[in-house]
Amino acid sequence: MKIVVLDGYTTNPGDLSWQGIEALSADCTVYERTESQHVLARAADAECLLVNKVVLSQALLQQLPKLKYIGVLATGVNVIDLPAARELGICVTNIPAYGPASVAQMVFSHLLNLVQPVSYYAATVREGRWSASPDFCYYDHRMLELEGLTMGLVGFGAIAQRVAKLADAFGMKLLVHTRNTPKNLPAHAQYVGCDELFSRSDVVSLHCPLNEANQQMVNAARLGLMKSSAYLINTARGPLIDEAALYRALCEKRIAGAALDVLSQEPPAVDNPLLGLDNCVITPHIAWATLAARARLLDIAADNLRTFINGQAINQVN
Repeated sequence: MKIVVLDGYTTNPGDLSWQGIEALSADCTVYERTESQHVLARAADAECLLVNKVVLSQALLQQLPKLKYIGVLATGVNVIDLPAARELGICVTNIPAYGPASVAQMVFSHLLNLVQPVSYYAATVREGRWSASPDFCYYDHRMLELEGLTMGLVGFGAIAQRVAKLADAFGMKLLVHTRNTPKNLPAHAQYVGCDELFSRSDVVSLHCPLNEANQQMVNAARLGLMKSSAYLINTARGPLIDEAALYRALCEKRIAGAALDVLSQEPPAVDNPLLGLDNCVITPHIAWATLAARARLLDIAADNLRTFINGQAINQVN
């Protein structure tokens, strides 16, 4: 069975091993990256493809008659034409729940940096400001205690539930909004409507999958509901936010700041105006990428493929 990994670098840039997947076939090829014009040639004889962000469209899948299996090295599967794969008898699997702890950790890394800006102060110390200070300390950015503040979680899956536990540990109040009232809402949390969540929260953190119904759900109207002292955090999907509206809100100080690990276009254009704002902290889609989370991802990917080869399927999404 020929296995081809089309874009393995972001999952494993060399600090982990492909051994679990390579052990499943003597014919296994791992490409670090594959540009769109090379996908067909590299995938032509593959029976099993593993991809992260390589797009596999209906037109492409129809040209791969040997293909039986696609393993997405991520939770989201929007890069695959799932109806086409199903029609062609191709099994598609994903990697669920490999990184809730890592993503929740990133949420609070961003939040703590917003309310007590360690990176800013460390940079000023390196620049010599403390050494030249007439006082034993200085602080010219506001710093807040999290205790008593209200965090609003949009979505309440595995990641948001981890975030809720951290928020509780910091003594924060908790608001939750999902399409359906969650059955596992903790005692310290309150279920509210989406607009109420935006208006009452000191911190809004997004944790919902992207779909047609919620694209740009964080628009000018919702940003207008937020407190001028509130923060927005997005570690979910970039298109959940109308970035032009967010830019205006940040420039006009209608909200205090934003922390984004995802953007609508990745990598972003060099002229994306959000990149130049002091009150917008952006990281390059790395919330998922701790060593432990990526190791779990590869273990699950190998289990998915092994199970398929043995005649069954786990974590199938189509």
